[in-house]
Amino acid sequence: MTDLEAKVREALKKVVDPELRINIVDLGLVYDVREEGGVVEIEMTLTSPGCPLASVIDDEIKKVVGKVKGVKKLTLELIWDPPWTAEMMSEEAKAELGID
Repeated sequence: MTDLEAKVREALKKVVDPELRINIVDLGLVYDVREEGGVVEIEMTLTSPGCPLASVIDDEIKKVVGKVKGVKKLTLELIWDPPWTAEMMSEEAKAELGID
């Protein structure tokens, strides 16, 4: 992992799912972050394909990642395979939502 990838992952923790009020990293929505020469590619999913707040999350990602020094371009790709499940959440997120 490059230093810039680590900074982008840290920035993504500022993006909070408006319904669950937990950041998208701890929710397990971010599948991959790649960077080469300042060009960042993020592969992620949402809790459901019909998520009504997808555009809000998308805008917030662009805002926080755009502030990371060294990011020249951002590509955000939504993928649905593998589908998101609660098992993908961090232990902290599971505890906060009361999931074992």
